Amino acid sequence: MVMGGDGKTVSMPGQRVRGFPCNKTFAAVERYGFIWVWPGDREKADPALIHHLEWAVSDEWAYGGGLFHIQCDYRLMIDNLMDLTHETYVHASSIGQKEIDEAAPVTTVEGEEVVTARHMENIMPPPFWQMALRGNNLADDVPVDRWQICRFTPPSHVLIEVGVAHAGKGGYNAPKEFKASSIVVDFITPETDTSIWYFWGMARNFNPADEALTASIREGQGKIFTEDLEMLERQQQNLLKHPHRNLLKLNIDAGGVQSRKILERLIAAEQAGPGEQIPVMATK
Repeated sequence: MVMGGDGKTVSMPGQRVRGFPCNKTFAAVERYGFIWVWPGDREKADPALIHHLEWAVSDEWAYGGGLFHIQCDYRLMIDNLMDLTHETYVHASSIGQKEIDEAAPVTTVEGEEVVTARHMENIMPPPFWQMALRGNNLADDVPVDRWQICRFTPPSHVLIEVGVAHAGKGGYNAPKEFKASSIVVDFITPETDTSIWYFWGMARNFNPADEALTASIREGQGKIFTEDLEMLERQQQNLLKHPHRNLLKLNIDAGGVQSRKILERLIAAEQAGPGEQIPVMATK
């Protein structure tokens, strides 16, 4: 059976298709290597609201990523990405280090964007970032300044600027020849109340033509997110077992808490009546 983009049946071997019921269709556009879908009123879909992703269109950037199917509420993944304190414990062998705990994050809300930033100075790079420094032909055994800047935009996207620079060279603003920096890409497509499709990846603008480096970073990042997967699914199982327990909100949870507040407001507005539709969800 061949279906058209409008949901109507186009053809079927040995049978006429006139009168066949239509499939439900959604507004969609292909951009940046993803298909962006508006699950609501297609008349309110506005592709102009999709954020520009320079790393997806520029030859000066390289990108590698993957896709996970995870049994958890999409908001748990947002919580996870907007508070990276867990790296010290969940990702101890790759990106975690005790200095993350010692550097207090700062959370701000800019319209419908939540930003949580953490900066660490004069620390030794953990294994993953040692590898990234070598990938940019930099010494990996010297102190560095490290940063994590997490940006949430509704409905379920988180982009995280991460990197290290040789200490004293300017940190986040250091010249490219002194740092290894990237953007962690997190696009979350809710499937059900307790499951998601998680599109993950990392974009970098140093040595973009080095395919071996891209593969190495992708492998390392995949292992890191596999550790997150196990933790998130266990969180979801606990929530299902104890539905009457409230989530405990800590100071370090500010990024996730503010992101949830924006989602609650937008969902309430959508349920209240007609209004601008919120873009978008990603598939590939």
